[in-house]
Amino acid sequence: MTWTQNYDPFSNAVLSTLTASIPVVLLFVLLAAVKIHAHTAAVVAFGVAIVLAAFVFGMPWPILAGAVAHGLVYAVVRIAWTLLCAVFVYELTVETGHFEIIKESIGSVTADRRLQVLLIAFAFGAVLEGAGGGGAPVAIAGAMMVGLGFNPFDAAVLCLIANTSPVAYGGVGNPIRALVAVTGLPDADLSAMVGRILPFTALILPFWLIRSMTSWRNTFAVWPGLLMCGAVFACVQFYWSNFQDSALVDIIGGMATLVALTIFFRMWKPAELWRYPGEAAVKARTGKYTVGQVLHAWLPFLLLAALVILWGVPSVKKILDSTSFAIPVPSLHNAVVRIPPVVAKTQMEPAVFDLAWLAAIGTATFLAGIISGPLLGLSISRTFGIFFRTCYRMRFSMLAIMAMLGLGFVTRYSGMDAVMGLAMTHTGSLFPFFGTMLGWLGVALTGTDAGSNALFGSLQVITANNLGISPVLMASANSAGGVMGKMIDAQSIIVACAAVGEEGREGDLFRKVLPHSIALAAIVGLIVWAFAVWGQALIPNGRVWGQ
Repeated sequence: MTWTQNYDPFSNAVLSTLTASIPVVLLFVLLAAVKIHAHTAAVVAFGVAIVLAAFVFGMPWPILAGAVAHGLVYAVVRIAWTLLCAVFVYELTVETGHFEIIKESIGSVTADRRLQVLLIAFAFGAVLEGAGGGGAPVAIAGAMMVGLGFNPFDAAVLCLIANTSPVAYGGVGNPIRALVAVTGLPDADLSAMVGRILPFTALILPFWLIRSMTSWRNTFAVWPGLLMCGAVFACVQFYWSNFQDSALVDIIGGMATLVALTIFFRMWKPAELWRYPGEAAVKARTGKYTVGQVLHAWLPFLLLAALVILWGVPSVKKILDSTSFAIPVPSLHNAVVRIPPVVAKTQMEPAVFDLAWLAAIGTATFLAGIISGPLLGLSISRTFGIFFRTCYRMRFSMLAIMAMLGLGFVTRYSGMDAVMGLAMTHTGSLFPFFGTMLGWLGVALTGTDAGSNALFGSLQVITANNLGISPVLMASANSAGGVMGKMIDAQSIIVACAAVGEEGREGDLFRKVLPHSIALAAIVGLIVWAFAVWGQALIPNGRVWGQ
């Protein structure tokens, strides 16, 4: 059985677009306005998407069932498993008391909350995003910040905003690979173009981050640190993406920023130490912990980072992938037919269960926890006890993530997301801006930059060619604009709340980060528009690595 997607079931583009947007709009209304729990909102929106896919867009029930199953399996293997294990590692350090030593060690670099955000949410988060992504940067950095004494809700906001510029090269360059696969454009061109757009946002993001947590006066009081942070990451991001490869941009950039900030903060201090109003004064450091004790306390996170990076090394990844099971999704694989103008020519949509039980980033994180438990002085039984306790605590977050990914896969395979995307292609000379916003919408819908690239990359190229705009620019704009949608996609919101212990405040968090997301996406859109109008000579064409 095959089924061809219908992008205008009402023979009225406006009505079809409005109908296709109902599940997503309903989800955000339930979260932000009605303020019901995330798992309830996700299940309701998921159910509505199923009804619309079947009765409005005409998706056959067997194919629809396959899309639902595909989304649920992906949610468990790729997202929920990573989040669960990241929180598990954090809980181990808290249970054993080692997080107190970690707090002391970070305080020895800087006790200023503004600068701690740069170290943890921005720099360390970039390393985690580059190594694996999948919610790990927000989950791990958020949990660490709460342990350090940050307000949990603020920690969630800051981690979501910070996890933007690195996203285009996350998962060892996976979004760029997805873009290459659907557009047929050169890897080096796409990587370089994204690396010419995003460094501008990397420069302003540290200032944006700190301004979101305090006043302009307190923000500019630490401008040397903010400039150092943004400049180091932006320079490495530009250089590595243009002259090396797309795989290690975030890992190298994040590590370079961590080292640079650590050295810089030991030489430079802000005139006034900033802490949250009402927060206890910083105690004088006693130096009671030795270097060995500090390294021992950091062991779970060091081991986690090492394993996540190791999991992304191509030769290791190849071995790990050999243990995975790739099973075509029954009734769905190659059963959905996508047609122009969404794609250049008619093509069947593949659908494969990727059961990467060992290759998943969550497994690397789980192993880090299981190995760390005994090294921190816990018995194996107590280590697993903490893991199962974490599972129980996270049960509603897991349900929400599964429903959210189910919703995303139903809208994808039914063609509802393509209907929304097509609406943005009718903008003529303003397409460089609105095409960028299409990438933003794609990540908000799919939850990943790679997913947005796979969904809209081909559409960007087709529209760009029809309008006489560089296809390399617009394909890259899809990825660059998409990174700013990462902070508002539902699964990121759920992961952030779960990681910091703020389950039930997903609607508040969505309302808080939405203005930041729109504003930053608009800035990226203006940068892309400037390239299209004045910077065409700066758009790469036929590059090869190392040149």
